[in-house]
Amino acid sequence: MFSYIRGKLAEKAEGYAVVDVNGVGFKIYTSQNSLADSRCVTGQEVTFHTYLYIKEGIMDLYGFATKQELELFLLLISVNGVGAKGAVSILSVAPCEKLCLAIATDDTATIKKAAGIGAKTAQRVCLELKDKIKNESFVSENTDAFSESVSYASGDNVSEAINALVALGYTAAEAQRAVKGAKPEDSVEDIIKLALKAMM
Repeated sequence: MFSYIRGKLAEKAEGYAVVDVNGVGFKIYTSQNSLADSRCVTGQEVTFHTYLYIKEGIMDLYGFATKQELELFLLLISVNGVGAKGAVSILSVAPCEKLCLAIATDDTATIKKAAGIGAKTAQRVCLELKDKIKNESFVSENTDAFSESVSYASGDNVSEAINALVALGYTAAEAQRAVKGAKPEDSVEDIIKLALKAMM
C-alpha cells in the first residue's frame, strides 16, 4: 500500500518513529539500526521504506532507512515462526551485511542475540534464507557479482565462503581471488576471515 513515506521526523522512541506528513503523523515500527541512521534526526526530513503488516486483526506500519533492510525484513517474515516483531528484533542485532553473512555461514549465535528468537528459529532462518540472500538486492548497485559464475563446486566450504562474500557486496571475481589458496577442508568462517584480511 505504501512504498515509502517521506516527511519530518516528529518523534523517535524505542522501536518506532513518528513521521509527520503534512500534519498527519505516521507511526512506523522500525529497527534500532534505522533509528541510529545518521539521517534519522528529529525535526529533519526522513524517508522510510515501508511495508503494511496485516495479520489477524493487526495492521501495523513497518519501515526502514534503506531498501536493503526492508528487503531483509520481508525475507525474515516469510520464515515460519518469525513475525514482524521478531524480524525487527533480528534486524536490530547487526547491520544487514553482517546479518547476511551470519545467515550465509549458519552463524545461529548471531541470530539468537535477537530478543524472542530461540535456537530452533535461528536455525530455520539460516536454513530457509541462505540461498535467498544471494539475490541481487543484497549486493551493492555497482557490482556485477551476479553476472559472473562461480567456478567452485557447489556445496563445498570454499564455494560457501565465496557466496557469503558475494552477499556482502564483493564481486564473484574479487571473492574468488580473495579465497585463493584456501583449502576445501577449512571451515567457511576461517576462509571468510582470511579472505576479508586479504581484501583489506
